[in-house]
Amino acid sequence: MAILYSFRRCPYAMRARLALRVSEVAYEHREVALKSKPTQMLEASPKGTVPVLCLPSGQVLEQSLDIMQWALQQHDPEAWLAAAPEARVWTEEAIAVNDGEFKAHLDRYKYPQRFGLADGGAHRAQGAAVLMRWQQVLQQQAFLAGNRWGLADACLAPFVRQFARTDRAWFDAQPWPQLQAWLTAFENSEVFVAVMHKHPLWVAPA
Repeated sequence: MAILYSFRRCPYAMRARLALRVSEVAYEHREVALKSKPTQMLEASPKGTVPVLCLPSGQVLEQSLDIMQWALQQHDPEAWLAAAPEARVWTEEAIAVNDGEFKAHLDRYKYPQRFGLADGGAHRAQGAAVLMRWQQVLQQQAFLAGNRWGLADACLAPFVRQFARTDRAWFDAQPWPQLQAWLTAFENSEVFVAVMHKHPLWVAPA
């Protein structure tokens, strides 16, 4: 059975768990403390970040997108993987914006002191500019992936959620009603509730 090293609140681990859940792939969940990472995880993946998926074959997947792609290639009952070439290209571009530009602004907005900033206001504004792009997409269609939830939605939602939770009153006051509804639906979904189940910290057997 595959083994997943995860941390509940990490958005990268969150999206990996979403794909594993929807793909119905069986795996052992090992919840870790990021300040005290187990030796077994570091031996499998010296980079020391989650998620890490260890496959029965001995292969180790160290990036959330690789885990998601692998899981959905095993079984994709809800058709998260885009079939049309142009949809695949758009998904890749949206994920690149999220993981690059948006994540940089999110980190500086949420943790300005880590970056020597007095506050995160400027980065909140720049992150909001990215979110307005997603709002414009959602004005035209129900989901980022199109008429149904897909890989783009699953990849971006945990990060939009983290941005929103930094100051939810401010987020809820912004002129992006479709984005707000999309995020609320995600937070209330069965799959999100399932992957946010609290696991005890994994302890290696003696």
